[in-house]
This record gives sequence, C-alpha cells and structure tokens, in this order.
Amino acid sequence: MKATAEAPANIAFIKYWGNADANLRLPHHNTISMNLSGAKTTTTVEFVSSLDADEVFLGGSKVDGTGAERVSKVLDHIRKISGNKQRARVTTHNSFPTAAGIASSASGFAALAVAAASAAGLSLTEQELSTVARLGSGSATRSIPDGFVEWHAGSSHETSFAESLYAPEYWDIVDIITVVDADQKKVSSTLGHSLADTSLLYPARLASMKEKVESVKRALAEKDFPRFGELIEEESLNLHAIMMTSRPSVLYWSPATVRVLQALREWRQEGLLAYSTMDAGANVHVITRGEDETAVTQRLQALKGVEKTILGKPAAGAHLVK
Repeated sequence: MKATAEAPANIAFIKYWGNADANLRLPHHNTISMNLSGAKTTTTVEFVSSLDADEVFLGGSKVDGTGAERVSKVLDHIRKISGNKQRARVTTHNSFPTAAGIASSASGFAALAVAAASAAGLSLTEQELSTVARLGSGSATRSIPDGFVEWHAGSSHETSFAESLYAPEYWDIVDIITVVDADQKKVSSTLGHSLADTSLLYPARLASMKEKVESVKRALAEKDFPRFGELIEEESLNLHAIMMTSRPSVLYWSPATVRVLQALREWRQEGLLAYSTMDAGANVHVITRGEDETAVTQRLQALKGVEKTILGKPAAGAHLVK
C-alpha cells in the first residue's frame, strides 16, 4: 500500500481567487492554466497499520498544523471511498521554492491525490483525481490533466473538475519563472482567498470573468500570442488589484517585482514580446515564445534583484512514478 507520484506546478492564465464554497474549494468561475515542466513535486504515500495519525514530511521536515490538516483531508476522502482505514506516511519534495507564489500547493496536492489513490488500490479517472486534488488546493485540480488546462467551476464536488484543452506540444510558449524572493510568503493563498470579497473591486471582477475566459480560450485556439499576452497580463494585474484593495490589504510585490514588470514593457516597445502573469507572491512568471526564450532569460537574469530563473515548458500532468 505504497505509491509515488509526480505532478507539475501550473501557471494560471485566468486566475482562481475567492471561493464559492470554501470547504470544497469551488471557484466562482472557470480558470485556464498551463502545466510547467521546470517546477515539480514528487510525493510518496504509504498506508501503515501501526500509525495512529497521518505523518507528513516536506523536504525532510515534519509538517504540522494547517498544512498537515489539509493533507489529512485529502487522505480522509481516499479512505472514505476505498474503505481503507489506515493512516498514512506522506513524504514530499519540491524541485522549486515552496509557498513562494509558484503553485507548490497545486503540484503538491495533485501528486498527493494520485499517489494516495494508487496506494489505496483505487483506479480513479482523471476527472475524479482532479476533484480529489481540489480538496487540498483549488489550483491542484489543474495539475492533474496534461498541458493547457481548463478548470470547470461546477457547483458540487463532482462537477468541479479540470480537463486538458491542448497537449503540451500544442504551442511553443514558455514560462520563465523569475524568482525575486524565494522565501515563504507572509500571507498564505488560503487567507487571501478568504479576503477576496472584501475588495470593492471584486464584484466587477466576477462580472467580467465569463467574457475574459472566452477571450483567452480564443487567443489560445488562434495562437495569437500578442493578444494572449495582453489578456493574461491584464488579468494578473486585476487579480493583484483585488489583493491590494482587500481588507486588510495584501501586497505581495517587492521592488524587484516592479522592476521586472517595468522591464517587460520596455522590451515590448523594442519588439521583444514577453508578458507577465503572477500568482499570490512576489515572483513573476514571464510568458514568451520559445524562439525568444534565450534572449528574454538573459535579460531577466541581468536585472537587479532577480535571484534566479526557472524555465517551465508546457508539461504533462500528474502521474505515477512507481
């Protein structure tokens, strides 16, 4: 009763922020994302009859408190549908900074869902696995399918799931994750979600989302990179405007964050197309075409305050390793 799975982080082009149902982590609207080859979580789950409680280890350190509770919530669901009552030992490792706005919870809970289901002897569909992963982290539902993904908001546990829109090789674009702060962020995404509707801007955001989702899907279908880039950068800035105007206000940006955002605008005026998108954190995901990867990376690495870059190409979703 042991299995190991690997799952990618994902970058959301249309963001998930705020819950229609906090317990089930149901979003208010559909979201669009891309799985990332350069940012992965590897997780082993072993059900052990001698354990009195679940044990969780991240990067060799034991996890307690809320983090462990979220893992047990996923495991409890697996135990419920499998009939297995045993507690589990979970060991997990990220190939990238944890809790720094690079979707480590997405990759982590996607890998957990796949490994736990296999260890418990379950044979779940991709759709079912995406609903299980969502119980730990909403964005984890998007790290289950391959490549470019849409998460359907749904209205229940069974109807809120993700599916692949396009395979990883569909479009040669890349995400250059630009790390300006590798430390754990001070305000968790979970807390940020709970504050979303305190922003006076939030109702306007929700009212625009259906049209925005369709616009991004159309740009993807047409492989219209300039239009796609404009849409996802606008969406990211909209998201952070909600964060900055919530009560209390949440400001993830650092001076280096702003430096990257300003540089991208200058480079576009020179004809080098690269656009920003950011999740809850200071680090910037820079989206560009594969042909411009080297030029953009070199410029990013030369900016003051950039600690390192991580290349993320469109990737397969969560899968068993052994």
